[in-house]
Amino acid sequence: MKRRDALKTLGIGALTATAGCLGGFERQSAWRDPPLVEDRPDAVYVPALTEGMKMYGTSSAGPYDVALTYSYPHRFWTVAGTDFQKTVVEADDSLHLMASVWDRETGTVLPLDAGVSIEILRDGSLVSEELAYPMLSQQMGMHYGSNYTLDGEGDYEARVRIGGTSLHRTGSFSGRFEAAETANFQFTFSTDDLHEVKLERLDDKAGTRGAVPPMKMMGVPTGVAPEIESLPGTHLERQTSGDAYFDAFVVADGARFGSDGAYVYVSARTPHNEFILPMMGIAATLERDGTTVVEGRLRRTLDPELGYHYGFPVESVEAGDTVRLSIDVPPQVARHDGYETAFLDFEALSFEV
Repeated sequence: MKRRDALKTLGIGALTATAGCLGGFERQSAWRDPPLVEDRPDAVYVPALTEGMKMYGTSSAGPYDVALTYSYPHRFWTVAGTDFQKTVVEADDSLHLMASVWDRETGTVLPLDAGVSIEILRDGSLVSEELAYPMLSQQMGMHYGSNYTLDGEGDYEARVRIGGTSLHRTGSFSGRFEAAETANFQFTFSTDDLHEVKLERLDDKAGTRGAVPPMKMMGVPTGVAPEIESLPGTHLERQTSGDAYFDAFVVADGARFGSDGAYVYVSARTPHNEFILPMMGIAATLERDGTTVVEGRLRRTLDPELGYHYGFPVESVEAGDTVRLSIDVPPQVARHDGYETAFLDFEALSFEV
């Protein structure tokens, strides 16, 4: 039985039991037509099927630690500005290759604006090179990935190129992550190994609002946002828009964050698993007694304590002030099943100090 047919006909128990025994089918049938929930909510939802992953290894490059993992080729959705597009599996796609990138010193997952690309070579010759999209997956969290075409089974070299970042950085991150780096991997592609990746149908929960838990990936961080209780400053409150969580804070002395006065910041995250939501465009206004004190755009910022967040230096914040947010650019990250219907359309938010 081809794996595509197995997805359509087997129940959850049978599919899980045979996940490692589906070798021998044509590569073109591997992941062309996975089940997709009908009548999906405009929110995070439990997908119809989850798939596992395997690791090719970890490597270091400059300040980065990098893990290279793989799974079946599969669809995903990309976002460019406000344009939203589905990427389907092509007949010659061999695997879905993923790179997780984090700071070696702090373990902070790094969504870098300069991007990541993966170059694949065989015997010194280029086989494939693709931009690895920044991605969100309910199981892997924040990572970079795409579908790649290989030249059959055998030994390969992967070069994960990490661009330097122009993101604002504070604390011990100031001045770091500026130079481009390359992490190198040697791996062997085997269809038998790929076909042993576990699959599980979630018929009883598929389409309900919620998320499957993140994987335990041998020490690879998934980009879970810091716990609210650990973040500095006064927590104004948590609000939800576009099915995303927005937690706003005020730090009275914002010197550490480059402010001559106070520092207003927002931690944006997914519901359920609370992964960071990077690469958004957010406009902010601080109002006092009905008058605008200051307005501008929140700055995308990396900090070892706050993680990836959106910051706004202001002269001062007083009791009774109002912080208003307008999200006009959705997270510029590709999405796996379960995230593609969320984080696209946002209502304005208002926080009272």
